[in-house]
Amino acid sequence: MADTSATRLKPRPLSPHLQIYKPILTMMMSIVHRITGGALYFGTLLVAWWLIAAASGPSAYTAFETFIGSIVGRLILFGYTWALIHHMLGGIRHLVWDLGYGFEPTEREVLTVATLIGSIGLTIALWAVGYIALGGGR
Repeated sequence: MADTSATRLKPRPLSPHLQIYKPILTMMMSIVHRITGGALYFGTLLVAWWLIAAASGPSAYTAFETFIGSIVGRLILFGYTWALIHHMLGGIRHLVWDLGYGFEPTEREVLTVATLIGSIGLTIALWAVGYIALGGGR
């Protein structure tokens, strides 16, 4: 048998972790991008529920409308809208990087902040336009 005691005495290399790295904005946005991807997965269940309710008849659709029209439903829908837009803008940011642009530290920060501000601004604008198009708070 081989003597493994020598390998046990050597310290094993440790992988860097969040305790070693200083969190930067692009790192945090990468984490948020993954979270929004997961949120979109569950938000798609809402889309499926909407389509199934529409195909199932008036009573099923009324149940869906009642939920989505409630405060909780609207908050979930607002969050789903933000996650969708944020994830899309993050994908565009990654496309820019794939094309070989935006790798300088200041460029990375500008793209990251633009993604965050753009997603919030576009979400609010989309909801405002939708609210006005539907005739306000009826």
